[in-house]
Amino acid sequence: MERVNLILSNNKFKEYLNKINQCEIDRDFCRHDINHFMDVARISYILILEKGLSHTKEEVYAAALLHDIGKWQQYESKIPHEIASAKLAYDILINSDFNEEEINKIISSIKNHRNENNIENTLDHILFTADKLSRACFMCKAEKECYWAQDKKNLKIYY
Repeated sequence: MERVNLILSNNKFKEYLNKINQCEIDRDFCRHDINHFMDVARISYILILEKGLSHTKEEVYAAALLHDIGKWQQYESKIPHEIASAKLAYDILINSDFNEEEINKIISSIKNHRNENNIENTLDHILFTADKLSRACFMCKAEKECYWAQDKKNLKIYY
């Protein structure tokens, strides 16, 4: 997990995470913080292990840690966060010693983490699924005001 730890110690990663935290300081709904990123990473990896897929642990954690890193640009400039995140992730991945093939796979999953029509078992699909499963609606103080459809809320623990 050496390269994942390079992401966590990357100054740009820390800066972007801080910007998200500032934008969401008064947010009552799910936050896009390190806890969310780690939940998505761990659920993604569990799904991969359960399905016997070949995505590496470092690819999974890198994608999960970076999938929402551009959320602050959505707040500030209305840029869709999956597009902003993919763009911002590239330099962080380069500086964390990922190769071009890995970067392309990770960037694709970031760009597609909001697309429910991803091809089954791709990292794109795994990240989409884990992102949705990571939300603890069953304990959320704002669950009643949440815009998610009732049938989409996680009212039970699955992972």
